[in-house]
Amino acid sequence: MRFSFVPVIALLMPILEIAGFIIVGKALGLWLTLGLILLTSFIGLLILRSGGLGMVRDLQNASKTGAEPAAAMISGGLRVVAGILLFLPGFITDILGLLLLVPAFRALIWKAMGPRIVVATSFKSSNFRSGPQGAGPGKVVDLDEEDFRRDGPNSSPWSPSRDDRDLPKP
Repeated sequence: MRFSFVPVIALLMPILEIAGFIIVGKALGLWLTLGLILLTSFIGLLILRSGGLGMVRDLQNASKTGAEPAAAMISGGLRVVAGILLFLPGFITDILGLLLLVPAFRALIWKAMGPRIVVATSFKSSNFRSGPQGAGPGKVVDLDEEDFRRDGPNSSPWSPSRDDRDLPKP
């Protein structure tokens, strides 16, 4: 049996965040603590807003330079996660979010995750086979509407009902 840390972390995080509020509140006072929480939430929103555009820009740069797009995707995704963590109220999530904004930390995560990720960047026509089990290039048959007939049950929600078939076509 394999033990999962996700439920344990989910139960401990609120307790640790409350403890963090108490410790920071004693050190800084109520108003500075609340201001810090609001500031990091605002920064998190700004990062979330710019994170998607930054990821698109990084993917475009990776495709232009021939670099691996998976690294740009992971880096952009981690920036979005950093924005979410900063938006959530709490100092532990803020620390994790700030760590994810550091490029060296993201590179470390990529180094750990990179070998497990496979991204298909292009398909060469010589390697691509259509048809069942790569049987070779598929034969295209162009039929008129009168030439095509489907046998068997037709329970697709996209197919016209029997009532619709009797209607005149526009």
